[in-house]
Amino acid sequence: MCQKCWRDTTLDHFSWAPPPEGRTTYKQRYFVCDKFWHKGGSSGGNKGPIFFYLGNEADVTLYLNNTGLMWESAEEFGALLVFAEHRYYGESNPYSGSKLQRNMQYLTAEQAMADYAELLRELKSQLKAEDSAVIGFGGSYGGMLAAWMRMKYPHVLAGSVAASAPIWAFPGEDPPVDPGAFAKIVTRDATPAGGAPQACAGNLRKAWQQLNDWGDSEKGRGQIRKAMQLCPAANLTSSDEGYELAQWAQNAFDYLAMGDFPYPSGYMLNGQGELPAYPMRTACQPLSKEGLTGPALLEGLREAVGTFYNFSGQLHCYNYSEGPNPETDDDSNFWDYQACTEMVMPFSRNGVDDMFWQQPWDLKAFAQQCKKEWGVTPRPYWAQDNWGGRKIGTASNIVFSNGLLDPWHGFGVLEDVSDSVVAVVIPEGAHHLDLMFSNPLDPPSVTEARNLERQHMHRWVDEATTLTELHADH
Repeated sequence: MCQKCWRDTTLDHFSWAPPPEGRTTYKQRYFVCDKFWHKGGSSGGNKGPIFFYLGNEADVTLYLNNTGLMWESAEEFGALLVFAEHRYYGESNPYSGSKLQRNMQYLTAEQAMADYAELLRELKSQLKAEDSAVIGFGGSYGGMLAAWMRMKYPHVLAGSVAASAPIWAFPGEDPPVDPGAFAKIVTRDATPAGGAPQACAGNLRKAWQQLNDWGDSEKGRGQIRKAMQLCPAANLTSSDEGYELAQWAQNAFDYLAMGDFPYPSGYMLNGQGELPAYPMRTACQPLSKEGLTGPALLEGLREAVGTFYNFSGQLHCYNYSEGPNPETDDDSNFWDYQACTEMVMPFSRNGVDDMFWQQPWDLKAFAQQCKKEWGVTPRPYWAQDNWGGRKIGTASNIVFSNGLLDPWHGFGVLEDVSDSVVAVVIPEGAHHLDLMFSNPLDPPSVTEARNLERQHMHRWVDEATTLTELHADH
């Protein structure tokens, strides 16, 4: 049904300077799926549109296997499906081994979008489909790319479905971005408003304090090791390592909130396992008893984060330096580089409006860490300068969808910008649920969202077809 393809892709679209080692291209992977494509036939007629997934920070097969909106709409539209892999992710890495760290400078959103524009031009030429309208799809960072590419390359994309796209997460926004928005929404998911037990969020606040108090002494750290079932390699020899443990546990709740889907799903695990339906509610069950303290409180925390880290049920101990699987760890590392350069998103927590602890946003400390880890200095206002922040009134043909269970919606477009840049809000939706395959457990709001998205997709294809015919007449 799908053909795996490779192309020689320009390494640096924006410089004429000779690249390191004289390399000018890299191998980019993409998939072409033509089962439903209307090819025109021997009697002529227009070829069908192209549905194009703008790959983001993971192996592209994750999106190939999960983007049900494209698959389930393809037959209705007679569409060709194309899934393109983002440079530096999956199997589309320009460098490997020791050369990788020295050559991260080509990992940018601008380079990735230029890759996609180049790919689509070549592919349409090869398939003699120059007149086929292209609709872009993307979720999360991919949704940001889908929106930005429609703004920057409107001649390439006739329209875009930008799901869970936090395009308003950057410094310089007016009104300013709320750095605490993400943590507030994660917390809401762990309360009755999100379907979780009443005591969960309160017990979590106490658990962080317990880790902090016990982490200051060897006796306390011994109690933590026992209650959290830490592996021998996770030695926990200092209070700093206790803080690392808390950060590791906190990270689980962020992912559980994003993946708070109404049915079991492996999406947040990069397809390398499966989380239960509404995993935040599952994680909160061990913390549902009022008044947990001491070892019982940390044992509850251990069971809660095990929903994410021990999704298989096969782990007998935990190592707080490891994620749920290597694929998730690798993607996180590369995204960390992007966050240290142009994707500078302020995040904070305060333990009052959320269920965590005091973690103020500190750009100076963040920049120092980026310099230490990657040798780069962040450009915090580049996204604002480059894409316009909230001033996107001149854009057109974009659907921004957001689920209210998804913590990223705090940085998303929740109201219509214009008649053709519209917001779709899914009250019971987690991270780009609308892009997923239909499921009997879907809430009605996501079904309605998909229907509305298809209405816009039809309009975009019709508009593009009309323009093509007008140009042909002249």
